[in-house]
Amino acid sequence: MTFLRQHLSDYKAIASLGLPILVGQLGSIVVGFADNIMVGHYSTAALASASFVNNLFNIVFFCCIGFTYGITPLVGALFSQGSRNRIGALLRTAIRLNIAFSLALTAIMTVLYFHIDKLGQPPELLPLIRPYYLIYLAGIVPVSLFNAFAQWSYGIKNTSMPMWIVLSANAVNIAGNYMLIYGNFGFPELGLNGAGISTLVARLICPCTIILIFFFNRKYSDYRQGFRRARPNREQTRLVWSTSIPVSMQMTFESGSFSAAGIMAGWIGTVSLAAFQVIVIVGMFGFCLYYAVGAAVAVLVANEHGRGSTPGMRRVAWSGYHVMLAVSVCSSLLFALSGRHLMALFSEDMAVISLGATLIVPLILYQLGDATQITFANALRGTSKVMPMLWIAFVSYVIVGLPATYLLAFTAGLSTYGIILSFSVSLFTAGALFLLFFLRETRVRM
Repeated sequence: MTFLRQHLSDYKAIASLGLPILVGQLGSIVVGFADNIMVGHYSTAALASASFVNNLFNIVFFCCIGFTYGITPLVGALFSQGSRNRIGALLRTAIRLNIAFSLALTAIMTVLYFHIDKLGQPPELLPLIRPYYLIYLAGIVPVSLFNAFAQWSYGIKNTSMPMWIVLSANAVNIAGNYMLIYGNFGFPELGLNGAGISTLVARLICPCTIILIFFFNRKYSDYRQGFRRARPNREQTRLVWSTSIPVSMQMTFESGSFSAAGIMAGWIGTVSLAAFQVIVIVGMFGFCLYYAVGAAVAVLVANEHGRGSTPGMRRVAWSGYHVMLAVSVCSSLLFALSGRHLMALFSEDMAVISLGATLIVPLILYQLGDATQITFANALRGTSKVMPMLWIAFVSYVIVGLPATYLLAFTAGLSTYGIILSFSVSLFTAGALFLLFFLRETRVRM
């Protein structure tokens, strides 16, 4: 009974922390749906161009977001010890590093812009791709800055504040899409660029809002004091860097494998690229559900780590996995029963809808792998022992995943179906390795 009560307590804590994150993620899904529905109905070429740019920048945004994830276990451990001033000082170091990191990525993507024609995409899409790319380029630093503050908020168990900011920005994004894509209410008809501009505005609103709250809300005065009094600290910089870069690289390799798959879909043709975008955005529903649970697991494992409780870390991780399995079953049922209807929202092109419908089975197949790797990657992140995440991701997504994508799509002749099927290979490999290393890290040492 004690065992059951402990798990029930964990389920409640995961729900309490994860629900606001989930609501924020669902809000992002709604925006993603709205973006792709409006762009898809505008034209198939616009949808295919958005697919290419989105998948390319997903690598960068996940790299930035992953870098901010290094903050959470450090803040969570300090929070369990009541060290608010130290959290503020840590946050200042993290903000400085995240701005420098995101500027470096912006420079890299600027160089790539001048070679965009060498990535093998349909030539007729390049006039749409180029301006949309530049708009997305401007959003890298704001995304990094907001997520750094958001991870601080998650670490102190305040997951609702970033949620409300994201939801408000999402509302602005959807309204901007309606006005700027089609030229409603007297605004110019900008098509795909209109979607990019409204997304950029939303990305600027988020960091501005959370920074104002941090510096002017009395509730965070102790954190502010630590933030303002902090001085450059080599040891703290090394600590934040050492916990941030492996998670960043893990998410970069993961998102990079998906983005490379999108590029391969473009090699097949415009319809394949558009269908790939549709299946990815529908699949994001499952990912965002898993992300919310995983973020809660990371915070709670970090709290147990701060208390020095190895059994507590394991218990929280397995409780999170129980929740994750239930969520993956629900998302799989949704895709099985309503997948085709969801896909029909994004395009009026019957060729895109028909191809997308054939991809539902491989979409369902990789849900369990995705749920498993997110659970134990976040559990490992909560321990602050994150260095194995880097090579696990490299092996799973680069050494195993990319060849599997090419072999299944082209060598085996499965085309776009093979691309989506290959996600199961890399995700299940990652899930098994993250689980193994989490268990090794949390074993009781005599």
